[in-house]
Amino acid sequence: MNFPRKMALKAGLTLALLAASGLAAAATTAFTATYKGGSTSACNSSYNMSGQEPSTSGKYPVMVYIGGTGESYTSNWANAAVAAAAAKGFVAASVQYDNASFGTCATIGQRGKCIFDPNNVNSAIAKLCSRAKADCSKGVVTMGLSQGSVISVLSRDNDPRIQASLGQGAGTTYTAAYNLNSCMAAGGHAQANDRVRIVNGIRDMFVGGTATTARVSGETVTGLKCSSTSQSCYRANGSGWHVVQNLDVLDGYADHCFMGYGGNDYLAQCSGALVDANYQNGSGAWALPASITWLKSFVTP
Repeated sequence: MNFPRKMALKAGLTLALLAASGLAAAATTAFTATYKGGSTSACNSSYNMSGQEPSTSGKYPVMVYIGGTGESYTSNWANAAVAAAAAKGFVAASVQYDNASFGTCATIGQRGKCIFDPNNVNSAIAKLCSRAKADCSKGVVTMGLSQGSVISVLSRDNDPRIQASLGQGAGTTYTAAYNLNSCMAAGGHAQANDRVRIVNGIRDMFVGGTATTARVSGETVTGLKCSSTSQSCYRANGSGWHVVQNLDVLDGYADHCFMGYGGNDYLAQCSGALVDANYQNGSGAWALPASITWLKSFVTP
């Protein structure tokens, strides 16, 4: 589950694509910050955050993006998610963390606590909520990929201000090596089932590699079941799950990194070199614009 690090898309190109998709509703300003995190309760290692926030005056809710194992916090799709959220009225940031390896519920949960502990003034969420334009009483939402999807879903275990969580490439079993049922199955995480949305590629090799395993992963995390042939299953508020089909993506192969472009070459698709335009700008329920709109529905403007 390691994603080779690549250079991020230039900000101008990202904003141009967002404008074409209708997401660029507001001008944004970039920022950087640091926090203390790690894989132990000490949370004493320095990590970076890369963010954007609306340029106009005011107070805004917060969105946090968490990347996957080995993914740079400035990967192209991390940058795209942050830019899209800021354009929709969030103080948004992607957080770097100790993601060189995967782990158990305990290990990943501790990494998440270092990010989302509201009582630790050095945590990522404390640093973001202290920004002049941030108002976390309006709500916090999270979004992540792979290991980041686990941290996203578990985020409310630490901070009750987190109103909704979205996971991409999310499940309870990652290959045969990691069983996360105790923390990721519905009822094991503090986030309400009707505040979780899971989006998995139909060929996601880490949660099983088939349409069935992609569906069951979404069902297990959200506690929502539809028919065995369903490609998506939503509650009235948009929580639930979606299985991205091969025909949905431009390279024709919706695997773990369906938001990337690289065909059935996993290393190419997950390298972060290219973002699938259908994901970044598309109208599908699985695409970035719909994800940000869904998250926005749970916070106070």
